[in-house]
Amino acid sequence: MSMDAAEFVSHRFSTREFPERMRIPLWREDFGRGIVHADIEPLSNTPFQAYATLQAIRGLRRLALKGSPMRFKRLQASIADGDDSIGVILCSPGKSQLSQRCQEIELHASDAIAILHSEPVTVTYVDGLLFGLAVPRDALAQRVTNVESRAMRPISHRSEALRLLMAYLKSAFTESVLATPKLRDAVVAHIHDLLALAIGECAPLGESSASAVVTARHGAALDYIETHFQEPGLSVEMVARCQGISPRYLQRLMASSGSSFTGHVNELRLQRALKLLTEPSASARLISDIALEVGFSDVSHFNRLFRARFGDSPRGVRCARRDPS
Repeated sequence: MSMDAAEFVSHRFSTREFPERMRIPLWREDFGRGIVHADIEPLSNTPFQAYATLQAIRGLRRLALKGSPMRFKRLQASIADGDDSIGVILCSPGKSQLSQRCQEIELHASDAIAILHSEPVTVTYVDGLLFGLAVPRDALAQRVTNVESRAMRPISHRSEALRLLMAYLKSAFTESVLATPKLRDAVVAHIHDLLALAIGECAPLGESSASAVVTARHGAALDYIETHFQEPGLSVEMVARCQGISPRYLQRLMASSGSSFTGHVNELRLQRALKLLTEPSASARLISDIALEVGFSDVSHFNRLFRARFGDSPRGVRCARRDPS
């Protein structure tokens, strides 16, 4: 895999595709030595299982792994690959142990830690979802003074910068987003900024105008709304409180994308209602029940919004679905 390739590269590996006797040798060779450049040692006598994805763009790499307990060792021979990236390891909701620079640290509860790819390191994965992010050293050295000194310092899961980074990665580090050159450049720069904030022990973030922070906060708020839009009591105040920002700041974030909070929530609810109304499996359900399910407590209000959005009543859309003629 080219470290400076502009294209978005994605590798997937699953031991389910192989007979049990072949899983460990192939995992060690194809994934361990071929992709992450580390020796892998299984730590359980149970049948070995592992599933991993590795995504990369312009030296930025993201790893997600789940499977049997195992130990990764990046030893002196592995370091010869010349990779000087700064890595961040996080395990959720399980735990992991890391050893580097004569320090041994155990991570719990989605805490994270920075490591140096240019020095020997051991990562012991126990359970949960292991998440890793690697960024070229030069990108962080421009943003964090003496970045190597930040290695092996735990980052609390309560850190706002870490929370924003993880939320941003979930929404922005996708093939559809990274396929556009201009978006690709912005996403990579934002991830560099957010990771620098997370490992740089900065002061608590305020209502910053920094592009990376604003974008990440906006993405995190949209992700929360998408998860909870069917709750009738969802409000600006509730979402703002859960995101650690003020209601006024949340409204400004929503306005920056050309929509209000209420407009965005209603759109999600109406689209969900439209899907339910046109599904054959839901043809016997009452329209009022569908309205309540998607988050509308007032059926008349739902009917008015639905007609304004789709040009027909919920009943009309359902009838048209049953009889297209």
